Amino acid sequence: MSPLLTPAGKWLGFVTAIWVQAISGNNYTFSNYSDALKSIMALTQLELNTLSVAKDAGKAFGLLSGIASDRMSTSVILLIGSFEGLIGYGVQWLVVSQRIHPLPYWQMCIFLCLGGNSTTWMNTAVLVTCMRNFPKNRGPVSGILKGYVGLSTAIFTDICTALFSSNPSAFLLILAIVPAVICLAAVLFLRETTPAADLIEEKEEARFFNIFNVIAIVAAVYLLAFDITGNHGHVVSHVFVAGLMLLLATPLFVPLYSVLLKLKSNSDIEQQIKEPLLVGTEDSPAKPQNPEPARAVSPIVENAGIKQQPMIGEDHTIIEMMRTFDFWILFLSFLCGVGTGMCVMNNMGQMGLALGYVDVSIFVSLTSIWGFFGRIISGLVSEQLLWKFGTPRPLWNAASQVLMTLGFVIMALALPGSLYIGSILVGICYGVRLTITVAVASELFGLKYYGLLYNILILNLPLGSFLFSGLLAGYLYDAEAARSPAGGGNTCVGPHCYFLVFLIMALASVVGLGLDVLLAIRTKKVYSKIYTDKKFSPSSTVA
Repeated sequence: MSPLLTPAGKWLGFVTAIWVQAISGNNYTFSNYSDALKSIMALTQLELNTLSVAKDAGKAFGLLSGIASDRMSTSVILLIGSFEGLIGYGVQWLVVSQRIHPLPYWQMCIFLCLGGNSTTWMNTAVLVTCMRNFPKNRGPVSGILKGYVGLSTAIFTDICTALFSSNPSAFLLILAIVPAVICLAAVLFLRETTPAADLIEEKEEARFFNIFNVIAIVAAVYLLAFDITGNHGHVVSHVFVAGLMLLLATPLFVPLYSVLLKLKSNSDIEQQIKEPLLVGTEDSPAKPQNPEPARAVSPIVENAGIKQQPMIGEDHTIIEMMRTFDFWILFLSFLCGVGTGMCVMNNMGQMGLALGYVDVSIFVSLTSIWGFFGRIISGLVSEQLLWKFGTPRPLWNAASQVLMTLGFVIMALALPGSLYIGSILVGICYGVRLTITVAVASELFGLKYYGLLYNILILNLPLGSFLFSGLLAGYLYDAEAARSPAGGGNTCVGPHCYFLVFLIMALASVVGLGLDVLLAIRTKKVYSKIYTDKKFSPSSTVA
């Protein structure tokens, strides 16, 4: 057996998946260099927001990576993503560093789109492979991987702040090179393996995922401590970066520990072989083998040449999925959550400047770090509540919409510290949204076509960015800037700049809340079945 197909190889693959996700959040870092682009290219806010929409539109082409996930190996998908990112962010670096003259606007849109699309290949390769490798722990897998995506923005931002004093040119160079290097490492180790075969392996997986959660939380707290302690000297900054690299390498202890467990298990087996194999066989009747359980008959049957629509909870093709009402509820509620969240992240630079903050990197990091906590906690706790009580996972999305509505109202009020509080709340809720929706989609529509399903859902990122950031925030900001004598025509200063934007996004969050509650009610039977199957499955009764 290939070493990469052993349990240790599976966990080493998961560690490299974590590293890929830790550099896949570059799409959320636009605020760190948007002002430099705006200045060098002499853009209005609407034009700048259109660039951010072009960046997010790259995710619309993620459908290609979804289709490829069923036809290409994980390694090829990772290589495509790394190459696109190198080109897309590399050209942006050349422009911002002024090594070349600013390209025509339409060409910059293409390269931002290319950079945005690169992460869809990386995310698809990682999520599809890991969901299939760990189908019994979808919540923790989704939470951990999406958690590191959330942390990646803070990782990039804090490293750039520590080493290059928030230089946007250096920041873009990191975005171009580091993801390509990490993907090359993942190519060697990340691939599909055999899922857990029994309860013992499932429990071991759960224990290891708890370890990964602890490591991730320590990394998040470490980043948060660096952000809230103000300016740092040269030595402290370099020590911070070294400590961060150590924390990112710490997950390697899990595959190492699994190797030690395997060696111990082999030693025990060898010891048992030396003992008599047949004891009391004359008096003890032979233990009958467990009969193969009867396979449940799927509703997807051919009846007179007509293929019936599968039940929710079974594998759906993309066409079958799009015929369901539940898919469109999930799709639209996801739009309300991530679309508004993307607007905040894309416009954080201008939101901070409007409220008088010169450096907005702290808000970018806060959104990222608290987004991580939202992802990790929602993935872990939703899994526990599902297995113990059968709690429908969409209820977590509903709860996140309540907090997101509160966050937008707080930012609209523009009270002292409101941007700090709003950044934290929006970050948490955006993280919950991404993690829970990924798991819900797999539970309602199956894993067979999951790569394409995932990329159809994340069409909401470019769509939401266009609606809330490109249209809503762009037009309303420029309208306020035109009436602001202090702004100089394309810059708005004051709490009024985004007041109406925040109120409209709060209303959209309320709509999302209603859709999430409706989906939780409609899928209650599905989650009850998942709970019942888990609780009363034969493996769950093994001592």
